[in-house]
Amino acid sequence: MSELTAIEKVRLARHQQRPHTLDLVEHLCEDFLELHGDRRYADDAAMIAGVARLGEFEVVVVGQQKGRNTKERHQRNFGMPKPEGYRKALRLMHQAEKFGRAIVSFIDTSGAYPGIDAEERGQAEAIAYNLKEMAHLPVPIVVVVLGEGGSGGALAIGVGDRILMLENSVYSVITPEGCAAILWKDAAKSDLAAESLRLTARDLRRLELIDEIIAEPSEWNALDPAKTALDLQPLKTALVSNLEALFHLSAPQLLENRWHKFRRMGHWLNSDAP
Repeated sequence: MSELTAIEKVRLARHQQRPHTLDLVEHLCEDFLELHGDRRYADDAAMIAGVARLGEFEVVVVGQQKGRNTKERHQRNFGMPKPEGYRKALRLMHQAEKFGRAIVSFIDTSGAYPGIDAEERGQAEAIAYNLKEMAHLPVPIVVVVLGEGGSGGALAIGVGDRILMLENSVYSVITPEGCAAILWKDAAKSDLAAESLRLTARDLRRLELIDEIIAEPSEWNALDPAKTALDLQPLKTALVSNLEALFHLSAPQLLENRWHKFRRMGHWLNSDAP
C-alpha cells in the first residue's frame, strides 16, 4: 500500500467498501444515541451527531455520512453537509462542553454542499463559526479522517487536539479534479494535481499537519461485520490512547496546546519546504 501514487490513494479513499461514520460508531462505540436537528432550520442526514461510550469515556460523536447505494447517497447528500449539518454538529459539541465529554469527529466528505439553498442559509458563516467555536471548546477533541477530507467542509469539524488519518485517506483544500480544472482547465490532470497537493497521510504527517497514521487492512469489506470490527481495532486503540492522554490535561493547558498546534501549521524554513 505504501507504494501507491497519490491519485490511487484518492480512489481508495472514495471506495464504496470503506467504512463510513456509522460503521465506525457501530464497531467502536457502545450505547450510541443519535440526536437530530440544529434547532434553527432542519436536520441534515449528511452529518451524524450523537452521544456514545468509547471504552471508559463518554463522548460526543460527529461525522459525515456518505451512504453506500444510490438511495442512501441521495438521502445523505453524498456526504456533503449543508449549514444545518454543521450547526447540528456544533450544538452537540457545546453539549459535550456542558457535560465534560470528549468529542470524536469523523471526517469523510468531498466538501460542504455548494448549492444555492446552502449558500442562502449561510454555508460560509456556519463553517467559519464552527472553526472559531471548536478552537475554544475546553474539552478533548480527537479528529479522524476516514476517507476524503475535502476543503472547509472537512475542516469545519476538524479543529482538534489530535488529528489521525487512516493510511489510505486523503485530506486537502480541494479535490484533485477541482484543482486540475482551476489550474490547467483540464480535470483529466487530476493525477498531477493529487501529487502536487500533498494530500496523503504520509505527506501530511511529514508536514506535521496530522499527528498519527492508522494502518489499514489490504482491503475493506464493510459487509462483513466481524472482519470490520477486527480491522478497526488499531483505530480504537489509538482513539482510547489519545483520549486518555488528553484527559490528563487541564482545560487551560488543552486550549493553549491546541492554539500552538494550529499556529505552527504551514510554517517552515525555505530549506525545509516540500
